[in-house]
Amino acid sequence: MSNPNFYLYHYYEEKTGPFRNLSALSPDMADQLMHKFKSEGVVFASQRPDDYLTIRRDLEARARDLFIQKGGKPLHLYPHYLTLGPCSWIKKWYTEGRELKIHIDEFDPEHISFTYGDLFPAMRFKDGKPYRGILYTKHEIIKIIEKYGFPQDWNVDGKLGPERYIEVQIWDDKNLLKYID
Repeated sequence: MSNPNFYLYHYYEEKTGPFRNLSALSPDMADQLMHKFKSEGVVFASQRPDDYLTIRRDLEARARDLFIQKGGKPLHLYPHYLTLGPCSWIKKWYTEGRELKIHIDEFDPEHISFTYGDLFPAMRFKDGKPYRGILYTKHEIIKIIEKYGFPQDWNVDGKLGPERYIEVQIWDDKNLLKYID
């Protein structure tokens, strides 16, 4: 994969560091953190609906099941999230947003999945788009990109729908540990 977009990008809050995941927390701790985000109203997460964590857990379980059906071998119950290709505007979701860039080949194809767009709209919207409700393998996402391109190229401002990037789900943190303090 020689295309420069075949890098994975992870956006995060500088003070907390990369690959901090709400799904890794107990439900009570995750609820407390979401409540804190909402009361402070500063970061993007503060805009999420009250049932966000419930929906997220359900979608992650569904994505995991779909990935296993396609031969994936997730090592965790939930993934870490990245984008395929850069989306530097995501840094604005954070008070002090930062970005990591990691080549896709650092990850075993059995531990990496994709949705065309963010997991939430990709799995929940019922608008007839052919990539809705589908979780892709590395091999499959290349064909989808050949057909539809990168959403961050054709939908920069989000006016053409909710797909603004290709989301990457990493189901093994072995190659991420070097980035975590």
